[in-house]
Amino acid sequence: MPLYLWATIVFAIVIALSASVYNAPRVATAPPTQNTIETVTDEEVVWGDVPTASEPVVEASPFVEPAQPAATTPISQPPASQPVAVAVQPTQSEFESAAEALRAALVNIFCISGRRDIISISGSGVIVDPRGIIITNAHIAQYFLLAGDPALEVSCMIRAGSPAKDLYRGSLMFLPPSWVAQNADILTKDDPTGNGEYDFAFIAITGSATASSLPSIFAHVPLGEGDAHALEPVIIGAYAAQFLSSSQLQSALFPTLVYGSIKEVFTFVATTIDVITLGGSAAAQEGSSGGGVARTDGTLGGLITTSTIEGDTSARTLGGITALYIRRAYEAETGTTLTTLMSKSPVEAAASFAPQIPALRALLTAALSQ
Repeated sequence: MPLYLWATIVFAIVIALSASVYNAPRVATAPPTQNTIETVTDEEVVWGDVPTASEPVVEASPFVEPAQPAATTPISQPPASQPVAVAVQPTQSEFESAAEALRAALVNIFCISGRRDIISISGSGVIVDPRGIIITNAHIAQYFLLAGDPALEVSCMIRAGSPAKDLYRGSLMFLPPSWVAQNADILTKDDPTGNGEYDFAFIAITGSATASSLPSIFAHVPLGEGDAHALEPVIIGAYAAQFLSSSQLQSALFPTLVYGSIKEVFTFVATTIDVITLGGSAAAQEGSSGGGVARTDGTLGGLITTSTIEGDTSARTLGGITALYIRRAYEAETGTTLTTLMSKSPVEAAASFAPQIPALRALLTAALSQ
């Protein structure tokens, strides 16, 4: 696509940072539907300060207590089968190491359409495997379903760095059919909402968008296998973009990293910890959907799915789904473990998923035609 056409389309983009209020239960029940967050706007604002074009600094500020969640069930006590662990405060070195690893693994997923009925988006993702496997939200990855049909005029680019630059091309490895079946009309909404259920996907980096070859090993943060806990210290990272102009989105989009903690935990079912809330911070912006919640042990403990998007960022509520929920949901959807998927080469996994794409795309295009 010619650069002048790309710039024209980007100028019209609405950052689809999932401002949808995704409802998920608390361990109590997940919070109610919130805005899913992917978008394109003006530049990063840290705690309501005047936006600047410089790279954000990792933030270590207290979080505002989120409002009472609606759609999910809060977990007041940990699951009965699990002992209550005594929290050990991470060291500054552990925080810094985890933050740097998350920064290096973050990607910006930028999808544009030449059609007025398909909203272009900017979202986030995290590389979770050294071979270049990205985890992101289904509401972002659905654009890769559309990109296979030339008539839809959709193209997606995987960007990274500070500022973000076009680096990679990718193919879907997995996107839950259940999510598409329940959310096919999200593409038609300016302010989609949801609770994060099944809102994850995996994308394989399959090609370079530059003259350089792909790295032999990608910086990554592996998907965790441990439960999340309320008050657990975490690092939140994403390509937040709500306060960026379209031109800044192309040339001055930097990762936003925030030191924070898990405020509340929720469940979609009974006692499993599936959803977390993270309070307000500079990361609670459009564009952060698909960003990561890293634990200080160096693993990815959660995936950002929803946020409130009005008012000062410090007073918003950012939400996500846990790594263990993603593992459970993948197994429930496919009958196989996520470990099985990850044991395949990214190219093989993408090829295995490809036959499902036409039917899933048809659900989306049917919603667009209504």
